[in-house]
This record gives sequence, structure tokens and C-alpha cells, in this order.
Amino acid sequence: MDKQSTKDKQSNKGKNFIGTVLSIHTAKTAKVEVGYIRKHPMYKKALNRTRRFACHNELTDMRVGDTVEICQIRPMSRTKHFSIVRKM
Repeated sequence: MDKQSTKDKQSNKGKNFIGTVLSIHTAKTAKVEVGYIRKHPMYKKALNRTRRFACHNELTDMRVGDTVEICQIRPMSRTKHFSIVRKM
């Protein structure tokens, strides 16, 4: 068995999403918007939906508009339940 880094182990647990960085106002927190398509249950029309997550950010070269992968982690605060794994 080969050993995985902590970030690889972290990305295998919970949910993973790919989104866009909206804002970086605080030192280690970034807001990430994740978009997805959902069909209306009755009319079958495709609807674009978005969710915004507050994510823990250890990376220093992050800018608004970057595409990132986020994964679910233990709660770090009232709103932070995700962490940025890598910049794409």
C-alpha cells in the first residue's frame, strides 16, 4: 500500500465539489460558488442553481475567479465545513 498525503486523504472523505472563488476577505477563509443543473420535477426544464460555501483556505496564491476543488471536512466554525483542496 502506498501512502497518500493528507490532502489526498482529505479529498476522499465526504463530498467534493468544483467551484469558483467569489471573495477572499479574511486570512484563511474563501467563499466558493458551486453551480449545478437541476430538472424541474413537473415541467422537466433544466434549471441552473448555485450554492455558496465558506471554505478553509491554506493556499496563498488564490485570487477571485479561480476554479478550485473543495472537499467536506469537520466543522471548523459555524459556517466553515469545507476546505479548498487544490487550484485547477
